[in-house]
Amino acid sequence: MRNSLVILGCFLAGILAGRLLPSSVSLTPDHYTLYVLCALLLFVGIGVGGDAHFWQAMRQRDNLRLALLPLLVVIGTLVGSAIVALLLPQMTLRDALAVGAGFGYYSLSSVLLTQTRGETLGVIALLANLTREIATLVLAPLLVRFFGRLAPIACGGATAMDSTLPIIVRFSGKEYSIAALFSGIVLTAAVPFLIFLILNA
Repeated sequence: MRNSLVILGCFLAGILAGRLLPSSVSLTPDHYTLYVLCALLLFVGIGVGGDAHFWQAMRQRDNLRLALLPLLVVIGTLVGSAIVALLLPQMTLRDALAVGAGFGYYSLSSVLLTQTRGETLGVIALLANLTREIATLVLAPLLVRFFGRLAPIACGGATAMDSTLPIIVRFSGKEYSIAALFSGIVLTAAVPFLIFLILNA
């Protein structure tokens, strides 16, 4: 959770700096965001390719059921995002689905949406996906109690492979760690592709 608060603090510091700087100073040319985006995608690829747990999970006999978990998380998240779009008339269905397709990966999804749809949607993606991670960290015991041991993995989305993994293991059990890692890695890799697919549909 400390990492999430650091990210949020940096974001708020950026807003403050933007308000205090003279309007003639520009520190965020568009091509800088493209460089950051490319670097993020590179490190996502390195993380997936170098994760031994991912390849171990892929070799398990029960990998068909394991593969269904991230698929169901995608379906559930996008259905929930569509419902939000119905409740918020000022947000289009496409934008709501694109925000939801961040699956908790706030750093990548916010950069992608800022680059393609503007700063407002980028900020919404940052806050929505950061909230998803914090909710997983705070509500994990209640999720397990009322919805079962897979619930924190589904709620964590892409973060189930890293920042929310310790809390998932603590309340769901060590036997669910491989499922969490697999689901988190698949969703992390899917984020840029799904966002671009949704925005270009």
